[in-house]
Amino acid sequence: MPNRLAAERSPYLLQHASNPVDWYPWGEEAFARARADGKPIFLSVGYSTCHWCHVMEHESFERPDVASALNDSFVSIKVDREERPDVDRVYMLFVQATTGAGGWPMSVFLTPELKPFFGGTYFPPTSRWGRPGFIDVLQEIAQGWRTDRIRIENIAGTLIDRLRAATERDGPGTDGRAPGTAVLDQGVEQYQRTFDRRAGGFGDAPKFPRPSELLFLMREHARTRGDAERSDTALDMAVATLRAMAFGGMRDHVGGGFHRYSVDREWRVPHFEKMLYDQAQLVLAYTEAHQAAGDEFYAVVAEDTLEYVRRDLTDRAGGFFSAEDADSVPPELAGAPGARKSEGAFYLWTAEEIDRLLGDEAAVVKTRFGVLPAGNAPEDPHGEFAGWNILYTAATVEEVAQQTGRAAAEVVDVLARARPALFYARAGRPRPHLDDKVLTAWNGLMIAAFARAGRVLLASGRAPQYVETARHAAAFLRQTLWDASRRVLRRRYRDGEAAIDGYCEDYAYLVFGLLELFQATGDPQWLEWSIELQKRQDDLFGDPAGGWFSTAGDDPTVLLRLKEDYDGAEPAAGSVSVMNVLTLSHLTGEAAHRALAERALARLSDRGAEAARVSPFMCAALSAYHAGVRQIVIAGEDARALQEAVASRYQPFTVLVPLTRPADVEGVARLLPLTAGMRPRDGRPAAYVCHDFRCEAPVHDAAALRALLD
Repeated sequence: MPNRLAAERSPYLLQHASNPVDWYPWGEEAFARARADGKPIFLSVGYSTCHWCHVMEHESFERPDVASALNDSFVSIKVDREERPDVDRVYMLFVQATTGAGGWPMSVFLTPELKPFFGGTYFPPTSRWGRPGFIDVLQEIAQGWRTDRIRIENIAGTLIDRLRAATERDGPGTDGRAPGTAVLDQGVEQYQRTFDRRAGGFGDAPKFPRPSELLFLMREHARTRGDAERSDTALDMAVATLRAMAFGGMRDHVGGGFHRYSVDREWRVPHFEKMLYDQAQLVLAYTEAHQAAGDEFYAVVAEDTLEYVRRDLTDRAGGFFSAEDADSVPPELAGAPGARKSEGAFYLWTAEEIDRLLGDEAAVVKTRFGVLPAGNAPEDPHGEFAGWNILYTAATVEEVAQQTGRAAAEVVDVLARARPALFYARAGRPRPHLDDKVLTAWNGLMIAAFARAGRVLLASGRAPQYVETARHAAAFLRQTLWDASRRVLRRRYRDGEAAIDGYCEDYAYLVFGLLELFQATGDPQWLEWSIELQKRQDDLFGDPAGGWFSTAGDDPTVLLRLKEDYDGAEPAAGSVSVMNVLTLSHLTGEAAHRALAERALARLSDRGAEAARVSPFMCAALSAYHAGVRQIVIAGEDARALQEAVASRYQPFTVLVPLTRPADVEGVARLLPLTAGMRPRDGRPAAYVCHDFRCEAPVHDAAALRALLD
């Protein structure tokens, strides 16, 4: 019989709707039950494409004995961390503070007043790998609650008070002003110390893509061009990491896009889930690397990733889906009753399979992608999938030609034919689970990526499609997730329902996307909406001392009102917001936006030399603050040559206003007085390059514009 989760919309909660555990969703019904019965709460937090969440469900939550222990002694609550990051952050802070680590699934035990007293991540069903067994943990906590409840409640109260005190110590920085460039210089040095010169990336395995780091380094490359050695060092670290990721198994060489992270140092063995936020940020990073390094390779990777998102993660209505799972049923078990899913089964290949599919051309593909007869993938824990291969770029085209006795041009042709053959063969396999909820925040990042690619990768015939994809998504969000009557964003859309008032990151990421979309189209409606959303974000989440809180503070069940500073897999809302208000300040000229940025940047002062390792996206904004941002206005139709001139230069400290559609000119001028009077000259499109709203004489040809930019 299904439990209460069957009535929910979250894919993660629905995955647990048939568990024998008497699950509740987060809400007053569960809290009231805990208070009435005097039971502690077991809180389980995860997301639908989380591999170890699946493992714990299968090992524990599907077992009648575990369910009985939970149902007898606890009130059990399931939370989708992607829908409720506010709940997740509070208890993750507790778990990290008390255990020194965190992750998902997160397992936390709470008093009926929602105060945590014990927690961890994944627990195996019985003790192994140095971890206590889940059934043992349940029995110990149940016994302790029955015999020593008052002491446990006192401990929980003390712990939450300490966490609250620690988070409330956060101040406006040493002097309330943005720090100087020494923070940036120290940040680049910090990355140099941990840079893996052999394999790219920073530190040792596992290696996660953290595009905020790479965007920071590329901005420091641009800001310090007068110091060639320092500038080149910053760029080299960024592009070497991006190249290593693109060559490794973390990239899907058949279907495009990137997997979540690499379990090894060489980026070769991925954890196979695919997240929308990774695709968005990596497209931005590869697009910028294409400009900064002048290498078409990075543009190809960016476009390949965009095509994956357009094909597999885009709803017909325009929104972007959240993720694809790592696990799926192996092809040979397809259709078998109760077939067990395996991580990576959709993406792995045997040498024999490639031989059958490609015939005489198989040797080229196997050499290129490191395919071995005995397999190159780590053996599945159950031992059923030995002999499988992860595709990664094991040899250059020239090396493949030498080893297979073919000309390099022939190798290129073979690889071009092989990819669609592999793709369509793979399409017949059981697909991984698709998390088809639409999250406002992640959609904002993806809108930014499509829009940026559309205005930078102009040599691509698909650039107009990228801009249209971004526009379609923005229109979808405004129609379905913007509550105009209340002037609030909603967090999640799925199955016809928009729900959950948005968090700071929803506003920040969407403003970022809309500002990129405006710079790609010149359509004033996107700029106007971004200004409105920024004002609402400031009203709902702003802290007069500097920065923005993650939540509005109006939900008493969320015990801590936090500011998120760490730029991890996703950049912190505050970091993105600083970049947004800096952009707005250089578009509108409003001093209030610059003041918001300065107060938020001041908080970096207390982090010293570690600032860039903790908050690289915030430091990228600080880099822009010190470099100074200029405005480029391109006025007139048929301005493609001028737009290409701008796209040909890496200009991360520039905002672009394309007045290429006559219908937009009046609306943009109303919002941006800078553009009033900027028109084509003598029937020719004109480019105006401005610094602090003081403009050079307009230029009409691409060569003159490039010279001015240089």
